[in-house]
Amino acid sequence: MKIVVIGGTGLVGSSVVALLRQHGHEAVAASRRTGVDAVTGAGLADALTGATVVVDVADSPSLEHEAALHFFETSTRNLLTAESEAGVRHHVALSVVGAERLPDIGYFRAKLVQENLVMSSPIPFTVTRATQFFEFLMRIADAATDGDAVRLAPVLVQPVAADDVAAMLGRVAVEPPANGVVEIAGPERFRFDELVWDDLSARDDPRSVVTDERARHFGALLSELSLVPHDGAWLGSTRFADWLRHRRTTLAAEVALVKSSHLDDAMREPVANWRFDPAEAQWYGAVLHDLRDAVVHGKRRTGADR
Repeated sequence: MKIVVIGGTGLVGSSVVALLRQHGHEAVAASRRTGVDAVTGAGLADALTGATVVVDVADSPSLEHEAALHFFETSTRNLLTAESEAGVRHHVALSVVGAERLPDIGYFRAKLVQENLVMSSPIPFTVTRATQFFEFLMRIADAATDGDAVRLAPVLVQPVAADDVAAMLGRVAVEPPANGVVEIAGPERFRFDELVWDDLSARDDPRSVVTDERARHFGALLSELSLVPHDGAWLGSTRFADWLRHRRTTLAAEVALVKSSHLDDAMREPVANWRFDPAEAQWYGAVLHDLRDAVVHGKRRTGADR
């Protein structure tokens, strides 16, 4: 089955493409990097020829309302038109948990416009809402920073790993359309302020966290349940502590590779010098090899472009 992933070279999209290909599907990564621009419409018709499913995970380059609205409204209209002409039978859209509860957040209002366009189209659909990604917690912290302090409300959050979202999207893509909304979240709930403090501490970030019940989240006041899913949400398997540990290992591997011109030298780094759990040695080695391969392939592409 041909499945086109819009935004297929990004954080989530690239993982969706890889997973679908592993299961034997013809997964096409469509993004501006591959010559497809959903906002202008360039390359859409060719990319969607013969496609059965479209998974849209493309994101606005800006969180500001007008820019996000233009992006989601224009790209979604172009996509749905192209899908109708191509005979696409399932449109999967990635959205955000809480979009319907927090109209004071301009980005969320823009996502609701996207959802409504998808739901009002004759093309069968599944809107997939995800909670905050682990990978984006620092973006949230930066937006909430006032001087040397991060001001956050002590509300509940249930963040999720991007890889778990990708796995769910891959599953949704090959199942019959829900013609409704499904939600995904992580396996654990936290207090927002405590979670961000844990992440800052793990990064040796010197900022403090101030618990403030009136603190705004991208302009919106939060209630206890504003950012958590409804009952019945799909739950990812990745726990935050495990994600943090893997992230620390990955960074250690990146640093080792930057400091060393050869993979073997990086692998010979004494265990005593490792800034992560030695039990992660297998993961460390795998990351080093992946990074080495990425560097080698990148050099080959650069040479070919010349």
